Amino acid sequence: MTKIIYSLYIDIPSNELDMCIPYYGETESKSIKTKREMKIYYDWLKHMHVQYAKSIGVNYILFEHDDKFKKYKEWFTSKYPMITSYNIVNFYKIHLMYELAKQYDEILYLDFDAVPLTRNSFFESWDLNKGIAILTNKSHIDTTLHKIKRKEAENYVGSVRSPTAKYWNCRAMLIESNRSGVNDVFNTGIIGINRDHVNKLNYWENFDTLMDLMTEIIEDNYSMFPNHIQKLFGYDNETLWSYKVKINNVVTQFLTSDWHHFMDRWNYIPSETNIVHVINKNFEHVKNWYEKNNL
Repeated sequence: MTKIIYSLYIDIPSNELDMCIPYYGETESKSIKTKREMKIYYDWLKHMHVQYAKSIGVNYILFEHDDKFKKYKEWFTSKYPMITSYNIVNFYKIHLMYELAKQYDEILYLDFDAVPLTRNSFFESWDLNKGIAILTNKSHIDTTLHKIKRKEAENYVGSVRSPTAKYWNCRAMLIESNRSGVNDVFNTGIIGINRDHVNKLNYWENFDTLMDLMTEIIEDNYSMFPNHIQKLFGYDNETLWSYKVKINNVVTQFLTSDWHHFMDRWNYIPSETNIVHVINKNFEHVKNWYEKNNL
């Protein structure tokens, strides 16, 4: 059985960054910090990926800002000019998954800021025949309309990248498709998947139609959703991933925290962590932790 680990590093030009709210407790835009820190720690992050793949005997590919991506971005922008470079990058990683599935039976995708801290094999720990191995962000979702409105009144600035935004965005899409709006919001920073489930997900089927649907619910002047919810709607790969899982009845298994540790508000890494997803981009903390523990 053939296996592959892959990742993606695209240094988005400064003039194409979408300015986002800061990470918790900070004042700088997430986009600016991410661009800077990923570039500073590029060599170390790549080394950690390569080292992990080698330790478990699996091939590794890092895709970058090459001619293949440039052509993809040019095509994507010409068809969907309303979609930001950040979101194009995240759709591209799904495109690459489908390309790799033509050759490999099992695939592990790692965001470039997802750092392996182990030699335990992901593929031996997760039976991908049982479903897509992926993290659900349920604990980060506000599903109560008045609670979100209260936060807005308290000058809480919502983000179209938040799990809450993606939950409501997917809910609107499902309702428009005559389905129950209940959905799981997934974090696609770490994905374990086999060829059968890649095909079952059928991510790119009716993509044009679904982009039109996203536009309709964003621009609907008579939306059933209040303004403070509708303004969270956007175009992103995770909203569409959740939609596809529901529409196509795709089986998933939720990654446990030891295989997808979310380092966001606090610089904390439990000892049992296999892969840490460095949301807050404090790579120096992770590097020091790794060296201190002689891993």
